[in-house]
Amino acid sequence: MIRRFLIAGLVAGLVAATGLIATPARAAGDPPFITVGLGGIGVLADREKAGVVHFEYRSDWEFWKVRPFIGAFASTDATLYGYFGFKVDLFLGRRIVITPNVAVGAYEDGDGQDLGHVIEFRSGMELAWRFDDRSRLGIAVHHLSNASIGSDNPGTEEVVLFYSLPLNSLFGD
Repeated sequence: MIRRFLIAGLVAGLVAATGLIATPARAAGDPPFITVGLGGIGVLADREKAGVVHFEYRSDWEFWKVRPFIGAFASTDATLYGYFGFKVDLFLGRRIVITPNVAVGAYEDGDGQDLGHVIEFRSGMELAWRFDDRSRLGIAVHHLSNASIGSDNPGTEEVVLFYSLPLNSLFGD
């Protein structure tokens, strides 16, 4: 329990530090997003499989094209993962967005996959279609691993269909 509070404190510190070193995105850039995703974990290997629901806040703060995000997922087998990370949007024309991303967070296996440690790192890639209102619909593939900081490091993958809604769509410009 204490280690969860330490992890939460670390994530909160990283969020605060990001706000201090980042600069707001230019007016021509994308706004902040609320992202919701549905998918599965353990899907690319012979692992326990479960459904997942994701929620993320994707900031409009930018530092050398890199933007922070914070999120969480819950699975159908009671797995919980809260994370904080960074992403870069790479545009192929107006509509197609490729987004490599990395994150670190606290993982609770519930009745699901034991990934060997409470600290898990996530790396992944997204491919999305960008609509005129800047909302996005896409697919993401992520790998979760403890990077061998635990005695066991089985890792797992997830595939998620997501929709990102610009916050200005919810609250006006």
